[in-house]
Amino acid sequence: MWVNAVLLGAGWCGLSECGALQSGPAAVMALRGVNVVELAGLAPGPFCGMVLADFGAQVLRVDRPGSAGDVSRLARGKRSLALDLKRPRGAAVLRRLCARADVVLEPFRCGVMEKLQLGPEVLQKENPRLIYARLSGFGQSGRFSKVAGHDINYLALSGVLSKLGRNGENPYAPLNLLADFAGGGLMCALGIILALFERTCSGKGQVIDANMVEGTAYLSSFLWKTEKMGLWDQPQGQNLLDGGAHFYTTYRTADGVYMAVGAIEPQFYELLIKGLDLKSDELPHQMSTSDWPEMKKKFAEIFAKKTKAEWCQIFDGTDACVTPVLTFEEVLHHGHNKDRGSFITDEDQVTSPRPAPLLSNTPAIPSSKRDALVGEHTEEILHEFGFTQEEIHQLKKDKIIESFMPRSNL
Repeated sequence: MWVNAVLLGAGWCGLSECGALQSGPAAVMALRGVNVVELAGLAPGPFCGMVLADFGAQVLRVDRPGSAGDVSRLARGKRSLALDLKRPRGAAVLRRLCARADVVLEPFRCGVMEKLQLGPEVLQKENPRLIYARLSGFGQSGRFSKVAGHDINYLALSGVLSKLGRNGENPYAPLNLLADFAGGGLMCALGIILALFERTCSGKGQVIDANMVEGTAYLSSFLWKTEKMGLWDQPQGQNLLDGGAHFYTTYRTADGVYMAVGAIEPQFYELLIKGLDLKSDELPHQMSTSDWPEMKKKFAEIFAKKTKAEWCQIFDGTDACVTPVLTFEEVLHHGHNKDRGSFITDEDQVTSPRPAPLLSNTPAIPSSKRDALVGEHTEEILHEFGFTQEEIHQLKKDKIIESFMPRSNL
């Protein structure tokens, strides 16, 4: 059941008035008792909401009407209500939900929520404890704040994309992981946790401006802080950690797959050389950058002579920092991942990574149920929030809400 906005100072939800962790049976998951209203959007917002749900928050996802019954990915542990926010009565329903919530998560461009009369000045006036998380591409201010973009655009504007790519090739984005999920969704989740923690002392919510450009730039702090150390003074793809070094890259094996090599430290490099059946005194110094291109060719010829399995037999259990490049199918069966139970399977036999990090006292207990269908819990949620059956019937009749009942629930 959805409960009223949790008083984090009460202790039962895991935090005392100034944030001290509490012990006892109530501390099942770290975010137990935290109620989140997530407005449906593309990947970064749903991922942020899933992280919160995985660690115990009750997440209610507000989906757009017109898609009732559709599957929404990254919806693990959430419930779905289909609601038309563009109509005043739909916006009024959302205000009733947010009046009892701890967090509202909105993924729209700057100004969209204000046009709907759902901006922070409205919702926080009705609920001063509400944490208003705004997750966007370019942020809530600045000349790009109202324009469209995707992961590659945010990555480009952060400066990080200029560092990614092989020598002599165009910069390339590593899927849509960096800006969408790391700089966006995960950074927003961090902001929400920080705001929840601060609220234990102030009793007040606040607005979070999480955006993918600045989130990704913040992730790249190491690159900025090491600029004068010589780590990045060569062109793209010719530096120590961007594929320029022969001891920090990937190599194709005899069976057409790859091994990853990351033997940076001298003692690890020596073990790599030993595993390749080479002799250090017959090779250039490890850090002789002028010799790196030829050494990469030499290493490539050697790695191409054995299969992945043969290289694993040589390097597994050593500190040579050589590992196989595993496919999604292979990671499920790798011994280390099986030892730790690093992947989980839901009732639909869909496999995904186990939530991280692993907390010793209050670990995440992700839902094993399938992801919620759009509108699957509409009436259930509204009943919990005090809407009468007559109100729900009228909202449904007027197409303010949509409801979908899976056959398995009939």
